[in-house]
Amino acid sequence: MLTDEFGREVTGVRISLTDRCNFDCVYCHNEGLGDTRGPMDPQDEEMNTDDVVRFLEVVTEFDIDSVKFTGGEPMLRSDLAEIIARTPDELAVSMTTNGTFLPGRAEELVEAGLERVNISQDALDPDAFARITKSGAYDAVLDGVEAALDAGLDPVKLNMVVFSHTAGYVPEMVDHVAANPGLQLQLIEYMPELTGNPEWAIDIERVHRWLADQARVVEQREMHDRTRYWIEADGECPSPAASDRTPDAVDGPAGMVEIVDPVENPTFCANCHRVRVTHDGYLKGCLNRNDDLRPMGEMSKGEIREAFREVVANRVPFYGEYMVRTADGSWEVNDEYVDTVASD
Repeated sequence: MLTDEFGREVTGVRISLTDRCNFDCVYCHNEGLGDTRGPMDPQDEEMNTDDVVRFLEVVTEFDIDSVKFTGGEPMLRSDLAEIIARTPDELAVSMTTNGTFLPGRAEELVEAGLERVNISQDALDPDAFARITKSGAYDAVLDGVEAALDAGLDPVKLNMVVFSHTAGYVPEMVDHVAANPGLQLQLIEYMPELTGNPEWAIDIERVHRWLADQARVVEQREMHDRTRYWIEADGECPSPAASDRTPDAVDGPAGMVEIVDPVENPTFCANCHRVRVTHDGYLKGCLNRNDDLRPMGEMSKGEIREAFREVVANRVPFYGEYMVRTADGSWEVNDEYVDTVASD
């Protein structure tokens, strides 16, 4: 297993299979690359099936234990089932999707080896959903969630980006997952440093505090040091004492709500164990950075192996190393660090 200079073992990879998407979400950062999306037809620069599988075969040599397929919209890849079926058995396989193509295909993907799925659903209101995603696919997403559950992808984790357009729908979404045992909710902090529009950002700590007041149990996850809140459907059960608020205290049906809050969060970065791969075959050590992309050449196993070692060796926490806090409390690029990297 490879470990970076900050002692973080790299245990998972996240692979963008395409930057194409049938949605045009206003908050999209396309795995940190910005709006690179082009025509909806397959593009020559996308890694082919063999490239993806060859990469996965190499990273198992380094004890990687999980892969998440993303996009864009990964289900626009006609070879998705083949990629999943050819993924080494050592790897747990999950996918992030908008869900619109799951009806009719979910069972095939499960048979191929898909184990978990995240589905983007930013509101339970069709009009709000349409404004956020610039699509009229609200019903198709609900059908996709149902198809995933029917295929055995239980629990289905719903992804909701929390910003000014969606914050008012958080309580309704929490109630929704609490009342439906097959669902979980992942609230993702809006990242203006990647998408612009800083006026859309909200105070994510307010969401934490609200959930803590509602929760039957509060749990801390090692991955990114994320906080999970277990909330009962009726909302009437008083929270236990702080010392009892552990997963073992859940004695009945409860919805799991998790917050992903990376912005200005050194602790989040310090607990990151993931390397990303762009749709066109570059390794990416951090979501927020595009100055450290490592090409994998012609995708031979030797080139993949060398590039993977390099990108792990050069990983840094985005906040606290690559970005540093200034005297007024804001964050800026650490020019000294960038100059050091450039001279290496």
